Amino acid sequence: MIDSRGELEVETLLKIVLGLIAVLLVLEILGAVIGSIAGLLGPFFILVQLGIAVLIVLWLLDRI
Repeated sequence: MIDSRGELEVETLLKIVLGLIAVLLVLEILGAVIGSIAGLLGPFFILVQLGIAVLIVLWLLDRI
């Protein structure tokens, strides 16, 4: 049996970890931006969400 463990280099692992950290930071920033927009719009944010959902459904049904 050939042992193939440990063939991944340290630099490759570091690139993977740094990439995952970058993705996490982007998601956190995006969440903060959406949260601040929701805070500004207040109760109208639900209406905006419903409007976006209706536009997507209409687009999928080729009504737009």
